[in-house]
Amino acid sequence: MAEAAKFYDLSADSIDHSEVPMATYRGKVVLVVNVASKCGYTSQYSGLEKLYQEYGERGLVVLGFPCNQFGGQEPGAEAEIKSFCSVKYPVSFPLFSKIEVNGPGTHPVYQCLKQAHGSLPALEAVKWNFAKVLINRQGEVVQRFQSADKPEDLAVHIAKLLA
Repeated sequence: MAEAAKFYDLSADSIDHSEVPMATYRGKVVLVVNVASKCGYTSQYSGLEKLYQEYGERGLVVLGFPCNQFGGQEPGAEAEIKSFCSVKYPVSFPLFSKIEVNGPGTHPVYQCLKQAHGSLPALEAVKWNFAKVLINRQGEVVQRFQSADKPEDLAVHIAKLLA
């Protein structure tokens, strides 16, 4: 239960720069994704939005954390990122301010997500944009997915957690 308390004790700035406690998502299934607008995987925004629309009423929330650490593929400021996501991929799930997911400046949310959780070993580093982390309703990291794992392929895992 320490993992749950730790995740829920954290907060992050929304893309509009207001502080959002992770406790806001207590009791929900959470899919955390480090996103970028100029990546070969950027089209996954559509799949992430589809998951959010399909499962949101049942308790899923998708959290998008822009990150520019991989090939400089998220160079814009928050206003540009928000505009891109609302125009190109009408994203309605929560987006946050740009963060770092690796290195000494790693955001506390990602420090928590990369720790060992249950049977999951600690993750040394996020490998690329659109890596995904699935958190159950108790705030425990239960699965990690790589960039190439398509959002639609996560539906079966999400549905199990929502059952």
